Amino acid sequence: MGKPTGFLEYERETACVLPPKVRIQNFKEFKIPLNREKQKQQGARCMACGVPFCQSGMMIGGMASGCPLHNLVPETNDLVYTGNWKQAYLRLIKTNSFPEFTSRVCPALCEAACTCNLDGEAVSTKENERAIIETAFEQGWVVPKIPKVRTGKSVAVIGSGPAGLAAAQQLNRRGHSVTVFERSDQIGGLLRYGIPNMKLEKSVVDRRVRLMEEEGVNFVTGTNIGVDIRAEELMKKFDRVILACGASKPRDIQVPGRESEGIYFAVDFLSRVTKKLQDSNFEKIPYELAKGKHVIVIGGGDTGNDCVGTAIRLGAASVTQLEMMPKPPQERASDNPWPQWPKVLKTDYGQEEAIAVFGHDPRIYQTTVAEFIPDKKGHVSKAKLIRLKSETDKKTGRKMMVPQEGTEEVVKADLVLIAAGFTGSEKYVTDAFGVEVDERSNVRTKDGEYETFVSRIFTAGDMRRGQSLVVWAIREGREAARAVDESLMGYTNL
Repeated sequence: MGKPTGFLEYERETACVLPPKVRIQNFKEFKIPLNREKQKQQGARCMACGVPFCQSGMMIGGMASGCPLHNLVPETNDLVYTGNWKQAYLRLIKTNSFPEFTSRVCPALCEAACTCNLDGEAVSTKENERAIIETAFEQGWVVPKIPKVRTGKSVAVIGSGPAGLAAAQQLNRRGHSVTVFERSDQIGGLLRYGIPNMKLEKSVVDRRVRLMEEEGVNFVTGTNIGVDIRAEELMKKFDRVILACGASKPRDIQVPGRESEGIYFAVDFLSRVTKKLQDSNFEKIPYELAKGKHVIVIGGGDTGNDCVGTAIRLGAASVTQLEMMPKPPQERASDNPWPQWPKVLKTDYGQEEAIAVFGHDPRIYQTTVAEFIPDKKGHVSKAKLIRLKSETDKKTGRKMMVPQEGTEEVVKADLVLIAAGFTGSEKYVTDAFGVEVDERSNVRTKDGEYETFVSRIFTAGDMRRGQSLVVWAIREGREAARAVDESLMGYTNL
């Protein structure tokens, strides 16, 4: 619980963040962590709140409150405060397979549910977590956990995102032989190609992959299951299969001019940038992808923000971000009380950088694209925007964002990035394995279970629950591993 009076004695302090105009010169992580003594003070702020919502991971008001992994937050914060870093690491990895990922890219559901939020600022649990895992790596405490006994059972994991990696890690440590198949050229899924390097440096992903290889996990890249290898072949070779391919089908925008060149899905664009950076060992920035261009990002959320930050680093002439929904309030509304996730305005790193470079917030709320206008060569050159208004459907009672005639505006657009989310799993994969999908194209399982309605085939992560967070994917991967282990052995100790 930290120091009983710590939350009264110490103010919240977080990592030093490089100024926007400095950090946009490269694609490196830009947060400089606190030193150990200051981090210990932050651990001291964890109070004896009685009911630690921070680790609850329950759904309240349709939103997650607290850590979905049920990290032992008060315990680890206390161990940070007392300087018992190794014990803090051992407690953290009881629930979290990859703290080095979540401590960088998680939106900190634990902090949103922190009791200190009631009359002050939350404990900096996310940064405490990062300090724990990085200290563990520095001190050599993170070592391969090679199983002493092998079970003779084999499992194929399709997809190497956080869900697939978490499942593979758990099952391998249990003693099963695990092979992870990835259609891209490198392991990591969206950790590799969906999250920009300035949020999660790829060396951090590589470090974990090397550890898992040493533990005995077999990784196969450049192999598209359902195309390069038939599902039937895989089922003959392996005792169980876990589908962890993500919700990788992007949601499109169907308006006139959509066929114009220069319009890309956000993840495709972000992947292309990361690929070029990796190919040059991060020595060359691919300015040719956006330099001097007027960029429009369609959609908010983390992916939209990542597109803004990436476009600025690539030298965009301007960046405009369109959000369909109204601008959120600065503070919690009365119908959004703690410990619910706060539905308030968040200005993330990309928007901060746009403000610093262009002098204004890039976001335009209640607005979408009505038409893309190409030039004579068929390349997008302009976009017609239209304002939206919230109206209630008289038949269903649902609120809808409806275009308002007469509000159209034409703006420059040389590069358009569609960050409108995802619509579920890839059809060719689900068809190949013959699994059922729901109306959102997520793979069906029984409530709370991970085995599909096809014997010996399991699923986890975004492919099962739909587009979500890395922390949820890790939880799903761990729970799917438990289900597979029980299926193989008749019991499980995972």
